[in-house]
Amino acid sequence: MPLLNTITTPYADAFLQVCDANGDTDAVITQAKEMLALWHTSSDLREAMASPVLEVEGKKAALAKIFGETISPSFLNLLRLLADRQRIGFLDAVLERLLELYREQNQIALATVRSATELSEEQQALIAEKAKAVAGTDKVEVSLVVDPSLIGGFVLSVGSRVIDASLSGQVRRLGLALANVS
Repeated sequence: MPLLNTITTPYADAFLQVCDANGDTDAVITQAKEMLALWHTSSDLREAMASPVLEVEGKKAALAKIFGETISPSFLNLLRLLADRQRIGFLDAVLERLLELYREQNQIALATVRSATELSEEQQALIAEKAKAVAGTDKVEVSLVVDPSLIGGFVLSVGSRVIDASLSGQVRRLGLALANVS
């Protein structure tokens, strides 16, 4: 188990158990995804929580003020606990681990789709069906990422399986084929 997982797993596992006991797991999972998106886009929030200048009580008060009305009480308790234990800087890793444990518990496969441009609803539906076929299950969570370096097309990853239907992938394969001909 990687070192970061030894720190994050106990928090994520205990939090998931609390959510299961409270019956609000699905709502908390949605809140966790929203919190992760905010954490990744707000450098001010990350810097404030990592700051040694801001005392633990100040961090807890800020978290309660910012998120108190939008997240469940158990989620707010997790944030306070992480602040108390000087682990709030690991919030993103704890939430990522929480989502992993939730997917494992519910046998949901994670499919990551990197595309050169934003996909339409129809394209997303078609790729989701392909992801279900690759995963071998109807329970698939699709994560969409725009990556202009692909030039065109998409790359679908489900576990260790990868389908590269990108233009940059085709160019790379063509270059390898040409190199092997010589």
